[in-house]
Amino acid sequence: MSDADYAIETTDAGASSTIPCEAGQIKKGGYIMIKGKPCKVLSISVSKTGKHGHAKCNFLAVDIFTGKKLEDMVPSTHGTTVPVVNKSDWEIIDIGEDDELTLMDEGGNQKVDVNLPTVPEGMGEKIREAWNGGENSVMVTVQSAVGIEQIVAYKTENN
Repeated sequence: MSDADYAIETTDAGASSTIPCEAGQIKKGGYIMIKGKPCKVLSISVSKTGKHGHAKCNFLAVDIFTGKKLEDMVPSTHGTTVPVVNKSDWEIIDIGEDDELTLMDEGGNQKVDVNLPTVPEGMGEKIREAWNGGENSVMVTVQSAVGIEQIVAYKTENN
C-alpha cells in the first residue's frame, strides 16, 4: 500500500474521554460516569464494610447534559470512570433558522457545530431573545464531555 491510500482528515492526541478512578476517591461536586452518561455528584453515602469486606459508595448524581437524576452503587475500593469535562466561553455571531449557532472565541476561532440548548426547557428561546437579532453581544458557556457539546449558561454583555 502506498501513502496515497491514506487520507487523514483530522488529528488529535488520542486522549481518552474518561479517566479510571477508585470509587472511594470521588467527592461531592465531582464527576462520575453512570450508565454511560457523564454526571455531577450531588451526594455520596458510604455503607460500612459488610460480610464480604467492602464498603459501598452510593452515588446520587445528575446528568450534566439532560439534568436527569441517576443513582449508582459501587464498592469503594473498586474502579469506576470519571469523564473529562471542559467548559469554554464563546460569543454568538449568528443564530440560524434551525437553531444552529455560529460562535467565536477570544482567539477568533469559529465553531459551527453547536445548536441552541433544549435542556433546561426554554433556555434556547431566552438566548435567542437576549441576542435580539444581533443587537446584543451574548456570551455562552459550552460544556463538553465524552464527545458531546452543549450550551449550559449564557450572559448578555453590555456594550
